Amino acid sequence: MISTLTDKKSIRTALVLIFWLAVWQLAAMAIGQEIFLVSPIKVIRILFHQVQEAAFWSTVAYSFVRIVGGFFLAIIIGVLLSVISAMSGTVRALLEPFFGVVKSTPVVSFIILVLIWVGNRNLSVVISFLMVLPVLYTNVLQGILETDQKLLEMAKVFRMSYRKKLYAIYVPEVLPYFSAGCKLGLGLCWKSGIAAEIIGLPSGGIGEQLYNAKIFLSTGELFSWTLVIILISFLFEKLFFLLLRYVERRLKG
Repeated sequence: MISTLTDKKSIRTALVLIFWLAVWQLAAMAIGQEIFLVSPIKVIRILFHQVQEAAFWSTVAYSFVRIVGGFFLAIIIGVLLSVISAMSGTVRALLEPFFGVVKSTPVVSFIILVLIWVGNRNLSVVISFLMVLPVLYTNVLQGILETDQKLLEMAKVFRMSYRKKLYAIYVPEVLPYFSAGCKLGLGLCWKSGIAAEIIGLPSGGIGEQLYNAKIFLSTGELFSWTLVIILISFLFEKLFFLLLRYVERRLKG
């Protein structure tokens, strides 16, 4: 039954993808000007040639390492700060204005400021970190504060150690909030990280390639690099949540 539902979902997804590719192809043919809209066939052809070059993989690795690095750094700092805030109302009150400012400030403003402070080399790391941090902090903090008090009281009665409470109560209760924060944060880190590279123009990143494509009116390359970003983001998200589900199963087991 489950296998049948999965197969139906896969077929539907494939048909939806084919439909939109057909719409894209027809729109490109109707416009007839590649500078405005290039066809998906041309984009795939360009991408096929790009992946055969060592420079392509170097560019992808440059952006991937920095953006994903900022994401993981946000996870570490966000979880740590949320735990401290849950334990101390004073810390929570002190951090609230900071995260309020980070969430309300336009990403472009942060990019310009960070570009002045740290230069363009590690700009995407800092921006990805800053955009994901408030999301992870808020979600994990909410999960900790909304942990079932009856379970905590039971743990107190049975004198459970902090380690047992952590793995048996806190982690299962907080994990859905953490997962939701990561899902939102992954989209933000890629969008903000690439935007930072386009503005800061560090040598060797995807942002530089997108900027060059715009300067030289290479619409095909613009679309191909955009497709690369979407694919990398999609594959990393799938891999990350696969790992997260594995960890969850191990904790339950």
